[in-house]
Parts: sequence; structure tokens; C-alpha cells
Amino acid sequence: MRQIAACAARVHATTRPMWNHAARDSVRARCCHGFECGGLTPPSIGDKNLSAATAVLLLMPNTLRRTFIALTLLCFSLFQPAAFSQSPIAVRFKEGLVRGFLVLRSPEGEILASGDMTQTAQGDRVTNHLVFRFKDGSIQDETVVFTQRKTFRLLTDHLQQHGPSFKRSTNMSINALKGDVTVRYTDDNGKEQTASEHLNLPSDLANGIALFLIKNIPPGAAETKLSMVVSTPKPRLVKLVISPKGEEPFTIAGSPRTATRYLIKIELEGVAGWLAPLIGKQPPDLDLWVVGGEAPAFVKSEGPFYLGGPVWRVELTSPTWPGESKSSSSSH
Repeated sequence: MRQIAACAARVHATTRPMWNHAARDSVRARCCHGFECGGLTPPSIGDKNLSAATAVLLLMPNTLRRTFIALTLLCFSLFQPAAFSQSPIAVRFKEGLVRGFLVLRSPEGEILASGDMTQTAQGDRVTNHLVFRFKDGSIQDETVVFTQRKTFRLLTDHLQQHGPSFKRSTNMSINALKGDVTVRYTDDNGKEQTASEHLNLPSDLANGIALFLIKNIPPGAAETKLSMVVSTPKPRLVKLVISPKGEEPFTIAGSPRTATRYLIKIELEGVAGWLAPLIGKQPPDLDLWVVGGEAPAFVKSEGPFYLGGPVWRVELTSPTWPGESKSSSSSH
């Protein structure tokens, strides 16, 4: 860290003479609002709240900004930490035959989609199929195959997202053992594109099985890191940083229960991770609630389904029968 700090100081010293007084005064007036940059209150540019570092970077002349970023990238490339570690989650609770029904809502509670999960197991090999059908005709369909011997290990994952609820149509296939990832997507012009990558995929890959892994995190673990491939739209390997945030109460048919809330942060490695908050590209956090005990179970999740997407809430649901009153159906 001392080396990075020293390198950053040299970057500052190199770029500082390129500032003129007008640019400095403009930044101070528009970014700091009379305070010294770097304070606790983020400045505002237009309708977006940005950090002071972001505002300074955006207000730099183009030549200076390019120079600053290039020198910073060089610094971080020199002191980049090692690649992802491989730490698969040990099996504490095995998965088996499951059929479940879910509902997807907006943060305001509006029902957007219904979910249907089917899971089968043959020996130590498990296949999970989860599909969300949206009211607007959109669909998210994911099939994942994994093993659960001493540890959980992803074999394959196939994710499809289509329709107006998604920024772009995406079809991503992962062969975790071979390291092959293929993403078929539509670009900003509506043309179909294909991006194929051969990645060194670690054994803790969590695509499609994050819930099962979280249910098996050992009690008392302050933080757990897992790997995941995301579509940007090209495939990219990121880290999930998972930490428990305490117990939260809820009820089932009036009976009080508690669930553990897990905070999930998406961590971009290397230079991209350092630059993400500066340019407003830091992925949002996700929350997931799990009931503990001898048979841990999913209760609720909140977060986007894709990078840059809106926050959606997923919960368990129960059938509503014809002629059943609204009050009685809500008590299930």
C-alpha cells in the first residue's frame, strides 16, 4: 500500500502543473461548494451525487484526465495482488428433490413476475432449473448443474434473459471444468453478437448456486469470498464478498421467526475495481435472507438481476385458490 500511495503521489505531482487557475477555481466552485474536496459530504454535479474524486476526474481537461488515468493504471499494474484464490464451500446441507414457487416484485411491492423452481438429484449430481415469467412477456431461464461431494462444485450453467425487462437479450453458457464461457447478446444497435472466452475458472464459482453456498457458510464466518462470471456483456470474472448482518424478524401465519440477512458485494479485481466508484460503475449490493437451523431455507432476496439493472425483490409464495378471500390467501 505504501508503494501505491507513493506512486499516486508521483502521479499527482506529475499532473498538478497541467492545471490552470480557471480549471482549479471551476472545480472548487462546482465540486466542493465552498468546502475542501475530500470531505464527508459528496458534491453534486447535475442530478447525480458523486464523490469528490469523481468530480475532479470528470472536470479535468481531456488530456490531463487521460494522463492521470494512464499513470494510475501503470501504478496499479506494478503492485497488482495475486489472482483469485480457490476456496470451495464445504457441504454441510445436501440439496435434493425440490419444487418451489416464487414471486418477483418491485421495491414498491408491485408483482412483476412469477417464479418456478425445479430441482432433482442423482447421487451427488444436482440439476436446478429456475424460470421467471414476467407480466410484460420477458423471461429469465437458468439451468445449473453442480456436484456436492465434500464441497460444492459448479459443472455447467446456462442463463437466458430476454424481453423488455432486461437491458439487452443475453444467453450465457458456462462450462466450469473446461473454463469455456460463451455469451450471445444484442448490442446497442440490436445486432446479435457472440463473445467467447477461455477463463481460468476457480473451484468456488457461484453462478446459479450462490444460495446453496450461502446456506452452507460456517456459523461465525465474518466474511466469505466466492467467484462469479458476469456478462458486461462480455464475460468477466468478479468476486462476491458475503457477510452476515444479523438476525431480522418476520412472521409466518402470525408465528414469529427470524432470518439471517447476508450482504453481498460485487468486487471488481485490480484496476477496474479501483476505477469503478470513480466513474460511477460500482455494482450495487445485494441482500439475501436465510432461515437457519437444521434445514436452512431461502426467505427473500433484493438486488438486480443484471449489472446496471433495477433492484427486484424475490420471495417465497403460495397458491391462491378460486373463491379464496384475499385475507385468507395472504395468511399462507
